[in-house]
Amino acid sequence: MASVVLVHGLYHQPEHFIQVAEGLRAAGVDVVTPELHRGSLTADTAAVQAVVDVLAEPPLVLGHSYGGSVITGLRGVGRLVYLAAFVPDVHESAASLGDASVQLKSAIEPQADGSTRLAPSRAVQALYADCPEHLAAWAVGLLRAQAAGCGRGVPERQGWKHTPSVYVVCTEDRAIDPGLQQVMAARCASVRKWETGHSPFVGQPELVIDLVLELLDAPDALGGTDGGITATR
Repeated sequence: MASVVLVHGLYHQPEHFIQVAEGLRAAGVDVVTPELHRGSLTADTAAVQAVVDVLAEPPLVLGHSYGGSVITGLRGVGRLVYLAAFVPDVHESAASLGDASVQLKSAIEPQADGSTRLAPSRAVQALYADCPEHLAAWAVGLLRAQAAGCGRGVPERQGWKHTPSVYVVCTEDRAIDPGLQQVMAARCASVRKWETGHSPFVGQPELVIDLVLELLDAPDALGGTDGGITATR
């Protein structure tokens, strides 16, 4: 059975991927959605590495947003999928690659313990503006506090240099600038463009499901570093 690991971003939880996970499991795919929020990029990466290490075969690993920094540092992976995610090179972090958008910055609320939270109404505009209202409300309800400093973590290795990789640019993203996504996408073997906001796994999970199933069914379909396959939806 093929295995897929879904890695969430800052403020998110594994439950945000539930629609994608259920769709993939219905198609016979083994899906794991590890919990981050371990306090640092190093700890988050170690938690996902522990999941990868116990799987029978190298999995397809998808990282969303900050999750891209996490999956970049993994070993023993069969394929990397970056969904509106950071693709750090040597000495780079998510923070050094690009600042948060104005919309996302306006949603961040510092907490007394040094962590931050996202104001619900503003989080909708930054993360789920293109999602149906009931799904956006559900996704916002799952958001949790985020410890400081994770976005400044630097991966110990750059897995995209050694592992087949796909980047999905979300052209209507209000959290990570699509222009920055295009720059990072050039580091990957293949690029897709979706006309979605930052979180298609909430509003259009079928896009994520279909892409993952396609990559699992046609593992040799990716091109080289010249951009490979490009599709716009």
